[in-house]
Amino acid sequence: MKELLNLITPEEALKLLKSNFNVSLKATEIELSQAFGKILAEPVKALENIPPFSRSTVDGYAVFAQDTFGATETFPVLLKLRGEIGMGEVPEFTLGPGEAVRIFTGGALPEGADSVVMVEHTELFDSETVSVLKPVAPGENVIAAGEDFKEGEVVLEKGTRIRPQELGVLAALGYSRVTVYNSLKVGIISTGDELVPVETKLKPGQIRDTNAYLLVGRILDLGMQPVYFGIVPDRFEELIKAIQAALLETDIVLLSGGTSMGVKDMVVDAINSLGAPGVLFHGLAIKPGKPTIGGGINGKPILGLPGHPASALMVFERIGVPFLRYLSGLKSSYQPRVKATLTINLPSKTGQEDLYRVMLTQKEQGYLATPILGKSGLINTLTRADGYVIVPLDIEGLHAGEEVEVILF
Repeated sequence: MKELLNLITPEEALKLLKSNFNVSLKATEIELSQAFGKILAEPVKALENIPPFSRSTVDGYAVFAQDTFGATETFPVLLKLRGEIGMGEVPEFTLGPGEAVRIFTGGALPEGADSVVMVEHTELFDSETVSVLKPVAPGENVIAAGEDFKEGEVVLEKGTRIRPQELGVLAALGYSRVTVYNSLKVGIISTGDELVPVETKLKPGQIRDTNAYLLVGRILDLGMQPVYFGIVPDRFEELIKAIQAALLETDIVLLSGGTSMGVKDMVVDAINSLGAPGVLFHGLAIKPGKPTIGGGINGKPILGLPGHPASALMVFERIGVPFLRYLSGLKSSYQPRVKATLTINLPSKTGQEDLYRVMLTQKEQGYLATPILGKSGLINTLTRADGYVIVPLDIEGLHAGEEVEVILF
């Protein structure tokens, strides 16, 4: 059996991939209503001050703050009422010294007012006078014009994924259309004579194509477009045809299976035969997922993942997800994570990064991370895991009671 190439770390693998492949997606202008989950292809600036006017954050009375200084329940300050500002009205007067005007949450402040006294800190003295029982500071209970966003300010950077929060901001800024990157198309090819479609009744020696659906789901979860090219038997010519078809239609190709160095494992030869740069690495200092392949053909990247589902998932999470985020145009490849306390010891050997799937349990003192142990060929461990813990390659394990960082699925 051939030896794997020199093992490299996951970080080195990501650096290699990013240095060889750039973001080259086309951009499209779309309706704001269709923009959820998309990635901005250009920065978004505020076209005007938001809010465009100073507005109240409470129901009460707009005042000049200095007029309220010293007010108490025992010795209230009396201010002359100037009527009421209705919602949506633009005040056409200037508030004078010693005056107040009734205002509601979201209402526009008149000139001369710099704060709002909450209604519960006031009493009507008579129909023309209000008693202020508590002083306010300048700017209190007010959002000033442009305090949220100033005209010309970059509000959302290029490479930002549009979540509900960003949709709301874009709407507030008046953008009915935005320019976004086209969704990354990810080709998926499953390899192996033992694989059969999911609807097949299994015969001895057969297994259903689990990895394809695992990858499809994760790619959809990332907001990308999976394209499944089916199962390819262990025949070189068939593999070549499938890779060529996937390269024509997608931006990156994921191969599942055929990455270790058995007699019929021919992925390396196939990649090298189709174009430059060919295989960039074959073998990661990682467990599970050691026989992973990374390379490219004529400007398009290819990742070869192990055939065992748990191994395939873990390698994809460790290097596939951040690399796909990079290719999609995202400004950050950060993945959500939480701090948790480890419940048992996790052994490891130096020179190899270990990935342990964990289940999270919330307690009063925080999260507990319980490792889900099992062989890489088992799939029952996948649904019980909430995330995974990385044991760095330069230490010999982690201890029970130690605080760890759990990267969430």
